[in-house]
Amino acid sequence: MVSYIARRIGVSILVFIAASFIMYVLAANSGDPLQDLEGSNSPNKQALIETRIHTQHLDLPAPVRWLLWLGGVARCIVPVGGGCDLGTTFQNQAVTQLLPQATLATIQLVTLAFVLAVVLGVALGIITALRAFSGFDYSITLVSFFLFSLPSFLIAVLLKSFIALGYNNFLADPTLSPLALAVWGIVVGLVVQLVAGGNFRKRVITFLIAGAVTALILWYMSVTQWFIKPSLGPVVVIIFCAAIAYGVVALLAGTRNRKAWITGGVTAAIAIACYFGLQWLLNMSSFGTLIILAIVAIGVGLLVGFFVGGYDRGLMMRIGALTAFLTSGVVVLDRLMRSWPAYMDLTNDRPLATVGAGTPGLNGDVWITGLDTFTHFLLPTMSLLLISFAGYTRYSRSGMLEVLNQDYVRTARAKGLPERTVIVRHAFRNMLIPITTLVATDMGALLGGAVITEYIFSISGMGQLFIAGLFRTDVNPIMGYFIVVAITAITFNFLADLTYSALDPRVRVR
Repeated sequence: MVSYIARRIGVSILVFIAASFIMYVLAANSGDPLQDLEGSNSPNKQALIETRIHTQHLDLPAPVRWLLWLGGVARCIVPVGGGCDLGTTFQNQAVTQLLPQATLATIQLVTLAFVLAVVLGVALGIITALRAFSGFDYSITLVSFFLFSLPSFLIAVLLKSFIALGYNNFLADPTLSPLALAVWGIVVGLVVQLVAGGNFRKRVITFLIAGAVTALILWYMSVTQWFIKPSLGPVVVIIFCAAIAYGVVALLAGTRNRKAWITGGVTAAIAIACYFGLQWLLNMSSFGTLIILAIVAIGVGLLVGFFVGGYDRGLMMRIGALTAFLTSGVVVLDRLMRSWPAYMDLTNDRPLATVGAGTPGLNGDVWITGLDTFTHFLLPTMSLLLISFAGYTRYSRSGMLEVLNQDYVRTARAKGLPERTVIVRHAFRNMLIPITTLVATDMGALLGGAVITEYIFSISGMGQLFIAGLFRTDVNPIMGYFIVVAITAITFNFLADLTYSALDPRVRVR
């Protein structure tokens, strides 16, 4: 294993060097770096041109400048001879100072989109595979291919036009007409009956019930002005916590495991008690306090699983930890929603942002700043999510269908194992092997898609740094962007190779 890791690191370094040379030469020859100064009317134009040539080494060939840049990168790894140096921009700003802030903004944008795309795409892919060639399968396939064919800039523009502007205009008079209630009821009813499946009679009953319940809930939200003053409330929090405990237990252990029910129930009960007893602490919390509370919640879930576990302690601890994490998220979500009216006042009743990563000059507690970050990153995250979501859905569906036809799955069913055990413990693990490769390559693609998304939503991340450098033929910020993307792609591919051996015992690193 040690020799394998050493070889992979060596190969990765060679790949990085070769790719950086190609990128540097292409960027350096993409335009005239002196064009803005040559067209200037400044009286000291010649002095500015000479200064830029001297500071950026423009009098040297591109390969020589690349060697100088590579030497600065080497000093970032081995800090000798002046320390890390990635060059400066045409405005004489050090790239090492610009890159961390830009990287943080892009990571905030890409990480959530990446996680949601993987989780939702894989989950829907598995469901469509289990319901292959049904109406639900055909509907998800149609939506997936449609989203996959849309360019990222078009998705971003559509989200800004129809979601942000439409929702902000709706908040001026947040009431739903009978026609709107009927339309939403029909849409939700159609979706639910596709998911539920069954014969025609069952589909019709499901459609009517789901449509009526949806219309009734939306009517209640409209009458009570919930869209302006949202909250979950004690009853909904209790229902959500109980539903989370049930879902986690049913997924991980099945519905006949008594210890699993005890673990999930006790953990959910603790979360509900904390909802009523810790509101004073949530009101005065900071971001650090919330992190500590999340760690404590997971620790409590692990302890509950440990003491209840018995012979299957590991499974009980996983159930307790996951239930604690999700139920604590419900508690935090309720507190976040109750800060919505105050945030609307600070944004002039137009809370859903279309540009920037934050509201300039906004002051508030962790809940106000959290809502501000959420509203600014919601549409960009959705844009990147929809780009990657379709691919994961299709790959996971085809992978699950292939695995379900394998001999060991038929053997597991023939032995009388429950369908949940066959899917979760046998088919799911092997289905993840091709998904691992897709995850490794998609991370780099998401960072590339973030360039366009950040430009459309005016987020000062790595995408803006790259585009600004490209327009001016300013190579150093372009190469700063390249470093982050290259290291991320190399790292994820390396982790994918190691993950293969964990998912498939037949694969061993030698």
